Amino acid sequence: MTFITAISREVKFMSDIAKQIKHSGKSWFGKLAHSPGLASRREVAMHPFRVIVDKEISDLVRSWRFKILIGIIVLTCVGSLYTALTNISHAVKPGDPDNAFFFLKLFTISDGTLPPFFVFISFLGPLLGISLGFDAINSEQNRGTLSRVMAQPIHRDYLINAKFMASITVISVMFFALGFLVMGLGMVIIGIPPTPEEFLRIVFFIVLSIFYVALWLNLSILFSIRFRQAATSALAGISVWLFFSIFYNLIVKLIARATMPPGMAPERYVVAHRNFILDLMRLSPSQLFSEATTTLLMPSVRSLGPLTMEQVHGTIPGPLPLGQSLLLVWPQLTAIIAITVVCFALSYVFFMRKEIRSR
Repeated sequence: MTFITAISREVKFMSDIAKQIKHSGKSWFGKLAHSPGLASRREVAMHPFRVIVDKEISDLVRSWRFKILIGIIVLTCVGSLYTALTNISHAVKPGDPDNAFFFLKLFTISDGTLPPFFVFISFLGPLLGISLGFDAINSEQNRGTLSRVMAQPIHRDYLINAKFMASITVISVMFFALGFLVMGLGMVIIGIPPTPEEFLRIVFFIVLSIFYVALWLNLSILFSIRFRQAATSALAGISVWLFFSIFYNLIVKLIARATMPPGMAPERYVVAHRNFILDLMRLSPSQLFSEATTTLLMPSVRSLGPLTMEQVHGTIPGPLPLGQSLLLVWPQLTAIIAITVVCFALSYVFFMRKEIRSR
């Protein structure tokens, strides 16, 4: 009720200002614009969209599910950082082109006991997105607050946009804080600051992680609109995540075994078969994220597909510049953003046509 009262108060204030401006002349508008009383009230007044976003951020941060997930992610990332720091002396090998990017090894190396940092993000990030959005709409409808909010003179799309904006703000702040925390601890412990290129690669990795989590967030919001029960939408989101994380890889392996060319097949058939299997794997968002993060955090990765002997003949192993690495992962990044936009567009259309009255 406090949420609805706040929105009503802000909308009434904005309506009063609009009526005063409408019924006054140009000179009155100038007087109103420069009156100290109105200026102070205008500073205090907030747009209804801003009020909804602030309320959603407050609810998300105070919820137990967010606290539990952020605790799990922080603990696992600290564990992976400890593993990387204890094994970083063994990570430098003669002739390794990644030796020039020593600081990036904090995010990529592991001794096998715990996965590296970016693997933890690829595994737990979807769970964070699903947990923040699976009851975004249906819980409001079941409680009857959705129809009360929509009864106020505010645009309907304010609500769905505010839900997404609040969640993506929380995710962005959390990921940047986590990434900078790892960088800070790394600098304090090993005493080596990152180079500008290493810093930019880590920032691009964080931005890519935010887009990846936003994909699962929009998918869970879509399920929360389509399904009336929050448990059903949560199970649907987790099922999609499990399918692409575990079962899809098994299906692709079965297809690869069934379509494998014979042992004496020409090289071009073997390369074509590997490209076909790789294209199937890239239908999974986790595969796109894994390829993009690996290329950004390991500059020695020069190709994401099989190469023939003619293509690698005379090639000198060496790290790629940041621009070339971004060009290499541009299709993966575009695909992740495209899926995110499609899920949000579907959520927007379904919500605008949804019957919001509680039964």
